[in-house]
Amino acid sequence: MAFGLKTKIWQTGQLEWYGLIDNEDLYLGSREFPLPPEEGDEWTVRETGFRFKIVDGVICKIGQIEPEKPEWL
Repeated sequence: MAFGLKTKIWQTGQLEWYGLIDNEDLYLGSREFPLPPEEGDEWTVRETGFRFKIVDGVICKIGQIEPEKPEWL
């Protein structure tokens, strides 16, 4: 698989990353997604608040926080 991950991931033409996690297509972020992804990497998607971590080569959803709203909104 890509980057040595066991999770199927892909990038759209808009440079957004998605992954197939628990048989569901999940948005993994754009700039938040670690490149290259490595074991132990952890990140939060600004838009959704989903938190992910790479464990044993698998991207795992580890939680969700309230998404941050830009100050200008």
